[in-house]
Amino acid sequence: MRIAVPLKDERGLESEVCEHFGRAKYFAFVEVDDGTIKGAEVVEVPFEEHGPGDIPNFVKDHGGEVVLAYGMGRKAMAYFESLGITVVTGAYGRVKDVVEAFIHQVLEVDSHWRERIEATKHQ
Repeated sequence: MRIAVPLKDERGLESEVCEHFGRAKYFAFVEVDDGTIKGAEVVEVPFEEHGPGDIPNFVKDHGGEVVLAYGMGRKAMAYFESLGITVVTGAYGRVKDVVEAFIHQVLEVDSHWRERIEATKHQ
């Protein structure tokens, strides 16, 4: 399985999940096999501005099957789903910890992520 995670910076597994999915400049593509992280590739997002479908297609082109993100708009979620890519929102923390928790089905997500993002827009 190949898991895509938007990053705050280019440190890969040591980075934090980027709160604003569409603003991430880097993604980690984490290779998981037999319940173990086998490796991670950091890829810079190739565009400054993006339109509907650009990031989902970018993730698909890099083999992403699952996206672990904090916040994401409904249109992006629907686009990922139309490509057969599973989306999990509310994920936060260090990427390695988030992926490990997801693999072992113990990932705790922030169910209030949408309200938190809206609150930061108005500050």
